[in-house]
Amino acid sequence: MNILIIGSGGREHALAWKMAQSHHCDQLFIAPGNPGTASIGTNVAIQINDFVGLKNLVLEHAIDMIVVGPEDPLVNGIFDYFAKDEETKHVNVIGPSQEAAQLEGSKAFSKHFMQRHAIPTASYAEFTHVNYAEGVEYIKAHSLPIVLKADGLAAGKGVIIAFTHQEALASFEDMIQNKQFGEASSKVVIEQFLEGIEVSVFALTDGFNYQIIGHAKDYKRIGEGDTGLNTGGMGCVSPVPFMDQTFMKKVEERIVKPTIKGIQSENLTYKGFVFFGLMNCGGEPYVIEYNCRLGDPETEVILPRLQTDLVSLLAAADNGTLEDVNIEYHAAAFATVMAVSGGYPGAYEKGFIINGLAEASTIAGALVFQAGTGFKEDTIITNGGRVLTTTAQGATLQDAVDNAQKALAKIHFDGMYFRKDIGFEFKA
Repeated sequence: MNILIIGSGGREHALAWKMAQSHHCDQLFIAPGNPGTASIGTNVAIQINDFVGLKNLVLEHAIDMIVVGPEDPLVNGIFDYFAKDEETKHVNVIGPSQEAAQLEGSKAFSKHFMQRHAIPTASYAEFTHVNYAEGVEYIKAHSLPIVLKADGLAAGKGVIIAFTHQEALASFEDMIQNKQFGEASSKVVIEQFLEGIEVSVFALTDGFNYQIIGHAKDYKRIGEGDTGLNTGGMGCVSPVPFMDQTFMKKVEERIVKPTIKGIQSENLTYKGFVFFGLMNCGGEPYVIEYNCRLGDPETEVILPRLQTDLVSLLAAADNGTLEDVNIEYHAAAFATVMAVSGGYPGAYEKGFIINGLAEASTIAGALVFQAGTGFKEDTIITNGGRVLTTTAQGATLQDAVDNAQKALAKIHFDGMYFRKDIGFEFKA
């Protein structure tokens, strides 16, 4: 079949790498893609929210399946656009409907959903400019730390953990009164702070059945020892040692199954990935957030670990056979380390030449997935904050991290930075 992947980051490079291995994949297109995906399939210069342009591409190349990488097109209704068009309704679009995508697109919607279906999560309240004064009093009386979340999409920057009431009040004012995140923060969800270890579980659903396809621990902070500012992710490990059979059974029974049942009972159209952002609080899982797509850089570690044919899995989500699929994983441990531009997550420069990509791939079992890269003529240059990842496997998590770092040591660009302590909690 002919397949289109929408997006241009490391997640999409990893999806392209995995899907190209399937004998079901005939032609692979990526819109808009990056230099890494260009080596696997055909990049097409169409932006992720240009639905008309994407439709024309689908018709021109007889696309059978569309895999949506980032959240924006999902929240903007790309599934509905193709499903309601007579010329494209036959295409298997991997992603939820616009209504179902509110599970990611609106923090308030997802909180109400969890409340309706008794899914464990932090206690919360929501406020707008209409009840702003009540929000101020709520914050003053709230225990510390306190979590403030912009209701809508804010490019991963809409969550503030405040350790003083003054900081929380200032953030609350910035979000609502000063429109810090535009319309995304016109409503703010204020949550109880959950103490624990953040982890992620990934499932594929057809809206009725599901398969868990992986889990990972992401490292969000820019500095070693989990210090400094939050980023989009500095690395991942999988499998996570404490996510054993006992913990995962709790996740399935208390969170995954009630979520899928809730999607079904509320008649939400959902055919795609569910990203469960969880907090392990002393062995008990709580939901921090839902995402309606795969994560980045989690995709770069869970897909290499997944042995099952991904295209077959996605086809099964479309033809009603998902519950019959057998999920198989590699026995090895996997780790991903992210290389970022100097200054990230603050201001940074672009356009630096990247050297050593071919050399990095010579490390046994190592993979390089490009994210914020671009072309300058035939040369690959930096074009974003999070530039690329190296993923490797090993007998242990530490072996995997060491191998990923050996591969990354072959790569250089001006200002390159990466964390050297990914997986530090699990060192022997």
